[in-house]
Amino acid sequence: MQIDIISDVVCPWCYIGKRNLEKALSLYEAEHSGKLQESDQEAPRITWHPFQLNPHLPVEGIPRDEYTSSKFGGPERAREIYARVASAGAQAGINFRFDEIARQPNTIAAHQLVLLAADSDAQDSVVESLFNGYFLEGRDLTDRDTLLELAERGGLNREDGESCLANEEMRSEIEEQDRHARSLGVEGVPFFIFNQKLAVSGAQPPDVLVRAMTQAESEEPVETNA
Repeated sequence: MQIDIISDVVCPWCYIGKRNLEKALSLYEAEHSGKLQESDQEAPRITWHPFQLNPHLPVEGIPRDEYTSSKFGGPERAREIYARVASAGAQAGINFRFDEIARQPNTIAAHQLVLLAADSDAQDSVVESLFNGYFLEGRDLTDRDTLLELAERGGLNREDGESCLANEEMRSEIEEQDRHARSLGVEGVPFFIFNQKLAVSGAQPPDVLVRAMTQAESEEPVETNA
C-alpha cells in the first residue's frame, strides 16, 4: 500500500488528517495482519508532498493577526472558525494553541526540509515536528534556526538541513510539485492518494480512510471525493 499525502505544515486540517490516518493505519493493519504476514507484504508506505496554502506570502511571512483578519474578515470571525477547528483537533487528540502563533509563514523552506527527509525515511517525524512546533508551541517557521531545530528534532542532520535550505534546485522542486498538485485539481489539503488509484480529499474520519485503503487494493482504478 502506497499512500501519498499532499499537505501544508501550517494547515490545521492536515494535522488532524495525519492523526486520523494514523488511527486508520492501526485499524487497517489489525484487519490485514494475517494477510500481510502470509504474503510477506511491507507495511503501508507514506510519502508527503508539498502544497502551499499561501504561496504568495513574502519569505519573511506576515503577522498572524494581519493574516487572519485578511483571510476571515476580522478577528471575531477568525476566532469562531478556529474554535471549530480546535474542537475537531481535540477529538483527534491535538491541543491546538492558535493563540501562541504570532507569525504566518511562507512554507516553501519547511517543505524543502520535508523533501530532504524522504532520503532518510524521516518524513513522517519531520512533518510531525513541524506540526508540533507551529500549532502546539507557536514557533516561527520563517526563522531559519527554528526550522533547522525542528527538522533536527524530527531526525534530520543539521548540516544537511542547512545545505537543503540553501539549495535553489530544491526550492524549485517544491514549486514544481506544488504546481503539479494544482494541475491535478488539488484545491485544498490534506489530499490523500492510495496506491495511485483512489483519492480522498479532506481530514476524513479513520473509517473512511480504511475503506479507501481497502478499495485501493482492487485492480481497477477507483476515484472518490469522499
